[in-house]
Amino acid sequence: MKGTVIALGAVNGRDAAALIEDGRLTDLLIDSDRPRPGAIYRARADRPMKGQGGMFLNTPDGPVFLRQVKGLSPGEPILVQVTGYAEPGKAVPVSSKLLFKSRYAIVTPEAPGLNISRQIRDDDIRDGLLEIAHEEMGGSDMGLILRSSCAGADPDAIAEDIRTMAAMAEQVTADRAGEPEKLTEGDGPHELAWRDWVMEATVADTPGAFEDHGVLDALDALQSPLAPLPGGASFYIEPTRALVAVDVNTGGDTSPAAGLKANLAAAKDLPRQLRLRGLGGQITLDLAPMGKKDRRQFETTLRAAFRHDATETALAGWTPLGHYELQRKRDRVPLSEVLS
Repeated sequence: MKGTVIALGAVNGRDAAALIEDGRLTDLLIDSDRPRPGAIYRARADRPMKGQGGMFLNTPDGPVFLRQVKGLSPGEPILVQVTGYAEPGKAVPVSSKLLFKSRYAIVTPEAPGLNISRQIRDDDIRDGLLEIAHEEMGGSDMGLILRSSCAGADPDAIAEDIRTMAAMAEQVTADRAGEPEKLTEGDGPHELAWRDWVMEATVADTPGAFEDHGVLDALDALQSPLAPLPGGASFYIEPTRALVAVDVNTGGDTSPAAGLKANLAAAKDLPRQLRLRGLGGQITLDLAPMGKKDRRQFETTLRAAFRHDATETALAGWTPLGHYELQRKRDRVPLSEVLS
């Protein structure tokens, strides 16, 4: 099926959203019981983490960890925002730099100034957006970022988005004093789909949308570590406690040319597989045999694949044993957890 579809539904009783492009599942969001990234707490400082420059904080949902904190004493209240999901056995990561993010606008209370996405290059569009920004944020000490989705959007919708986010930011930042409390929930899958999937698409939100568009079949396939590649090759994606291991296999053809082909195919599909499986942290690639002269081509392909991926990923490079390592932000709950 050609075209892009955004399917809204539920998985195991949890809200979910699926992005299907030309009949292929390319992104998947499923809610969980954990605090959502973007949720804001009024927390209370608990104890510093010696040697790491951070501090544990108390919230109604358990301890959280704030890095690079200065001038905060135990017992003091502070507003923090969840930035991702914790590794097993660790506290939820938070930041004191709050972002109020919607489809068109991001309001930044701690970073004043009016900014427009660099992806918008048309001077006339930028001038028009600056007019809207000045009109809506005039006199405010808070900052504003207008996202790339503003290009071609309805000016009234942009202005309304700015007003809504600015009002929320004013309300939350004025509520600093008091006992630990969750002040905002963070966006769920349906809201995130509206906020971040801004491409032209058909929205399917009727009962049975996931089944009609093959999402349930794709979920079944994702529960296996095996991810097939063209030409009989494949790669296995297996999370362990310490890291995510990725093993690329060529199938029956063991020639160097087949190894390079399989590695390049795996590099192109790896960001999608990690998104769909909700995997992050340290990722180690055990690639199919290929010549050292082919490493540059592999790196170029891998870098291009992750360039279009929204999750922050650092390409660390080669190990002495010939593995390739990445470090990826944990901004999803592992699929195995939400399906259990």
